Amino acid sequence: MDEGGAQAPSPARAEPQGNAIGKIRWDSLMQQRKSYFSSRVRLLGLLSACVLCSLAGTQAAAQQVPTPATESALAAQANGQSAAEWRSRHGLYFKRNWGVEIIGVKPVSSGFMLAFKYRVVDPDMARTLNERKIKAHLIDEATGTVLAVPALENIGELRQGTAPEADRTYFMVFGNPGKLVKSGSRVSIVAGDFRLDGLVVD
Repeated sequence: MDEGGAQAPSPARAEPQGNAIGKIRWDSLMQQRKSYFSSRVRLLGLLSACVLCSLAGTQAAAQQVPTPATESALAAQANGQSAAEWRSRHGLYFKRNWGVEIIGVKPVSSGFMLAFKYRVVDPDMARTLNERKIKAHLIDEATGTVLAVPALENIGELRQGTAPEADRTYFMVFGNPGKLVKSGSRVSIVAGDFRLDGLVVD
């Protein structure tokens, strides 16, 4: 109180130093937490993008896996010639020299056997193919594997052995273990002196 009796104003209290330091530390901690969570969010976003890209790549690869039909088409393209084209190019030779029209080879019995069919044009020239004493074989040209005509009990070999008649269709059935030969493969048929090469499987 001064001489006139008036009360002097009190000086402003200074904030304790400890409180100021604590506030600074709190602000720093909050800033670190915000930075941490921001980094986590960015990392999760990056991981999500990577997973989506991986799934998209897997689906695209799955769509490109060839089906059996596609494999057959690709095999025929790789050979550069279809079964029909082979017959149009070489069929006349076998009619004139062996008395048969080559119909073709196709998988039967779910692919575990191969049926070779031909139509007789000249019975005398075609006798070799119907002679059971002459062993017949089918050769896979890609691997060189030789496939034989299987023989069943009480039936014998799965081929026709009657005397050939004109305009009749005959067949030979060859075993195909493991489905080695597929549609589009190239094969050779051998029976005695008869040899047919490069025939494309239907």
